[in-house]
Amino acid sequence: MFGIKYLTEAHLKGFDKYKYNCIDTSWFSNNVMHPFWNKCVKFFPRWLAPNLITFSGFLLTIFNFFLIAFYDYDFEAADYEKYRNEPNPIPRWVWMVAGVNLFIAYTLDGIDGKQARRTGTSSPLGELFDHGLDSYSTSIIHIYMYSLFGRVDFSPIRMHFITLMGVVNFYITHFEKYNTGVMYLPIAYDYVMCSVCLSLAFTTIIGPWIWTTKYFGILPRQFFEVLLYSSGPITSWWVTGRNIYRSYKNKTGKMRPFGEAVRPLVPLGFLCFITTVWALFSVNKIVFDQPRLFFVLTGTLFSNICCRLIVAQMSDTPTDRFNALLYPTAICVAFGCFPYSSFNLTQLSLETERWLIYLLTALVTLAHLHYGAGVVCEMCDHFKIRCFKVTPVQPIQHIPAAIPSVPVLESMENQITHSKIYKRTTKIGSILIL
Repeated sequence: MFGIKYLTEAHLKGFDKYKYNCIDTSWFSNNVMHPFWNKCVKFFPRWLAPNLITFSGFLLTIFNFFLIAFYDYDFEAADYEKYRNEPNPIPRWVWMVAGVNLFIAYTLDGIDGKQARRTGTSSPLGELFDHGLDSYSTSIIHIYMYSLFGRVDFSPIRMHFITLMGVVNFYITHFEKYNTGVMYLPIAYDYVMCSVCLSLAFTTIIGPWIWTTKYFGILPRQFFEVLLYSSGPITSWWVTGRNIYRSYKNKTGKMRPFGEAVRPLVPLGFLCFITTVWALFSVNKIVFDQPRLFFVLTGTLFSNICCRLIVAQMSDTPTDRFNALLYPTAICVAFGCFPYSSFNLTQLSLETERWLIYLLTALVTLAHLHYGAGVVCEMCDHFKIRCFKVTPVQPIQHIPAAIPSVPVLESMENQITHSKIYKRTTKIGSILIL
């Protein structure tokens, strides 16, 4: 795309050999959601491309983000004291729309693969497209759900760590597949998605103050914070470690050397480090001044890192040692956290740091969109398919038999005549012998 190639020949050859290998051990998923999705997919026409279903769900998530941001850009709508005697900035119908959109997006994400199998269009592009958009949705959902709790009693610093925990949980699944060759779907994923939908429904019916009222001396936001911190380590991290260990022990995985096996953790670890440094040590406390942009920047960087890992694990190639988008991010963090006063230098102004995060977020977002679009176009060219269109199977054309020429016909006629004479002679000879 625009003369830039993101996929090498090794990537494309790896995609040619790729076979989907996934294990879902969730009781809720297998006994509740999959039967529901099997019913839903029958309502979709076969000409509807699976990737179009996936993208539609992603657009609903983006719509939720902008809708809630329009009413609560700075995450202050949950301030009960501020809005005690006046209407809440976020109308209740917004939460209803957000809940419905999220459930529809979740459903579409569950049936896109089933639609691909119905239409016979399953391909590595579909899986990459699905998981790549999911990597972006992970942080986006966290961001707009933050408006439920607000920044007054739940600081942006705490929300930053919650966001990191969410993206790490998502990344661990693909890190596991990178080493084992098998995707073990997280047990808690379906429970979390349904819980978020129910949370939005309760907010619509009861109001946002449900999350700022203590129950048995505990705020709901405190319960959710503990749940989000503990769900990953309890339900998936140790399982990932066990599965990777078993794949090496039984020699069923990729058997990568240690340095190559842990390589995906390097860019993710650096992302968590530099964003946390910026959040904690910014001279202008930029995470408090621009929390939404800060979270969007972190989520976009994560999505780019994760998409590159997905490409590597699907094509069975080593992943990148580092992510190029982290270089400009590190430079901005250095400017934002440098101790200017210790060196008798003029301190970086808040306006300047705002421009830094504005420009950096725009740069990272455009670069990530270019990468995603470029990879999709290259895979479409390689597999000779259309991303958002079901390519019909070409019928086998009937090729009429060639009409022999006159000399050939004469030759065939002579052969037939000689054959008949031979058979008659043989038959007469047999009679005479008898």
